[in-house]
Amino acid sequence: MTDVAALGLVDVAERIRDGSLTSVAVTEAVLARAEREQARLNCFLAIDRDGALRAAEQADRLRAAGQALGPLHGVPLAHKDMFDVAGRLVRYGSRVRGAHRATATATVIERLESAGALRVGTLNMAEFALGPTGHNAIWGDCRNALDPDYMAGGSSSGSGAAVAACAAYGALGSDTGGSVRIPAAANGVVGIKPTYGRIPRHGSMRLAPSIDVIGVLARSVRDAARLLRIVAGHDVRDAQSSRLPVPDYESLLDHGVYGLRIGVPRNYFFDVATEDVRVAMQRSLDGLRAQGAQIVELDVPHAQPLAELSRAIVYSEASGLHARWLRERGDAYSPQVRVRASTGFAIPAALYYEALLLRVPMLRRFVSEVFSRCDVLHTPTLPIPTPTLAEVDVGAGETLWRTLSRLVHCTAPFNFLGLPALAVPAAPAANGMPTSVQLVGRPFSEPLLLRVAAAHERVP
Repeated sequence: MTDVAALGLVDVAERIRDGSLTSVAVTEAVLARAEREQARLNCFLAIDRDGALRAAEQADRLRAAGQALGPLHGVPLAHKDMFDVAGRLVRYGSRVRGAHRATATATVIERLESAGALRVGTLNMAEFALGPTGHNAIWGDCRNALDPDYMAGGSSSGSGAAVAACAAYGALGSDTGGSVRIPAAANGVVGIKPTYGRIPRHGSMRLAPSIDVIGVLARSVRDAARLLRIVAGHDVRDAQSSRLPVPDYESLLDHGVYGLRIGVPRNYFFDVATEDVRVAMQRSLDGLRAQGAQIVELDVPHAQPLAELSRAIVYSEASGLHARWLRERGDAYSPQVRVRASTGFAIPAALYYEALLLRVPMLRRFVSEVFSRCDVLHTPTLPIPTPTLAEVDVGAGETLWRTLSRLVHCTAPFNFLGLPALAVPAAPAANGMPTSVQLVGRPFSEPLLLRVAAAHERVP
């Protein structure tokens, strides 16, 4: 018999629409998977069985009454613990905020609910989204869905693990240095960090407002495309959200890559890449070439400075946002997160301001020099095979910065530039864990990235 929880998001939505599945049956299957996997992975902070089943029953009643159905009608999702839902506890993966209950609902949650989606629970995350590994000293570490001894990635650790474990059909996360793409890569799912401003952030946790982007995680490119279309678009409550129209991302997925130029960096992105990651990237490129793409090698301008400038902005803004809590409740932070949240106090205001001033000219140069030679940039998401949790359990020790820097080596530069970037699973590494291709494009080129990612999925 078909494992309903393992079906794709789009498939389940269509089956609920045509009546071959009920939302209650789907939700019961996902809840059973979530409750079983929680003991193994610790990917949830809370599972709302009663609330989810009530919402599923209501979805089935609406369908039976002939009501118009949204594109996610009756589909169970779960989201990172950083999105406000009126009346619900929102912890940000921490204990600093105590029993804080939201008074309103985040725009992205409203949009998903308007599309008919329901929620089965709240997902684990790195404390205050400060951590790319999946560790959380407060609520317990989230573990990799493929092997619990391995890193789930972060900071959207629960999002990556729950989607991969079929405990949710899709999830929201956030990405300030790689926090959607890294857990997607580690767990073998698709993760999209869209262009800065593509998804509104009203009602979501802030870490570094000049850099923060909300993203989506799903088990296929088509599923991710549907989620992205629903949550993207301008919001009057977020002045930084883009007013550009939102394309029908799904309609473009089958257009192929014939004639497209796929750019492969000669510098920086492969500097610390292991041999099995290199082999997986080459296999992806060979498959895209076989479908008619042209592979172009090129140099990427200022990649290392881009990563450093991103860190200067992120830590400056994070320390500013956390200053009062650090003074009043510093003992409620875990040691590593307290160190990282305090880092910005040592960054001169002049350096922070200079980093902000450099963003636009460096973005213009990057787009001009890179995307005049290629249509899409192709890099690893993680330059190393997914490590074990023990290997990256560095706490606040002397290896902290070296470990974190290696994990965000390929992702952080694109946060500084605000460019869209997509992680899609690639061939397994020598340790049996997935590798991941990162596709990067011009601002608002998400349709093209999804199209290339769909072609990559067809690589044998």
